[in-house]
Amino acid sequence: MSVTPVHPDPARPEAGAVLISVWDVGTPERQRAAADAVAAAWGKREWPTPDMLSYSVYAGTDGRTLLHYSQWTGEEAYEEYVRTHRQERNDEIDDAVPGIERLRLTRTRLYRSLPRERNGRERGGRRPEPGCVVVVEVGFEGPDEARQRAWVDTVAAAIEEDGAGGGLPPGGISAHFHLSTDGTRVVNYAEWESEQAHIDALEAPGRGIGSPSPLWERVRNFPGMVSNDVARYRLLFSTERPGQPAERAAAARRA
Repeated sequence: MSVTPVHPDPARPEAGAVLISVWDVGTPERQRAAADAVAAAWGKREWPTPDMLSYSVYAGTDGRTLLHYSQWTGEEAYEEYVRTHRQERNDEIDDAVPGIERLRLTRTRLYRSLPRERNGRERGGRRPEPGCVVVVEVGFEGPDEARQRAWVDTVAAAIEEDGAGGGLPPGGISAHFHLSTDGTRVVNYAEWESEQAHIDALEAPGRGIGSPSPLWERVRNFPGMVSNDVARYRLLFSTERPGQPAERAAAARRA
């Protein structure tokens, strides 16, 4: 199995399920050690199933967390992996880096994506490779898929209004909204050119993310919303199902 630094394609059409998990490992040194242990555990084994499409690991800019993002043809394929393959990998990782705290695992499916339109054709016609992934996790009181979708649609409308129809702000590449299958959470996996670009967008009055508009006020005070957490990550490694070369994966991300 080859490990490559190419970001996964969150809008991959054959991905019927996306699993997103967060680990707390405590320090930057343990972040790197845990990521190396994950890569070693996966690198020495055969790819577990053709129904697993990609697996990526990211380091949180907080210096202590790891984000795991995996794409599957369906949730049933993940259940089979848990039954037959997951424990031996986790045991090896835990032997290498004891004391990992696995905070949460969210089972999701992609609902909608927002590519940047205004500045999407840059640098010789290629989309910029993400320098930062921002993950926004929103929780609601009780399951309600209609509410999940309505919140995402309100965010999309607010972003479009801020950009005067031009899509995401400068530095934003794409936003991919995932709905948890239990109906209680939305996870936005957003690609940015850099961490600073995201910070600048948050601080840009009237043209950034979260400006004081009625639509953004509705996003922030949406009925039933009980949590809203934001974290920034950088890709450590990503690997795909055999038969999908890194060159093809990279080419697929060029518009």
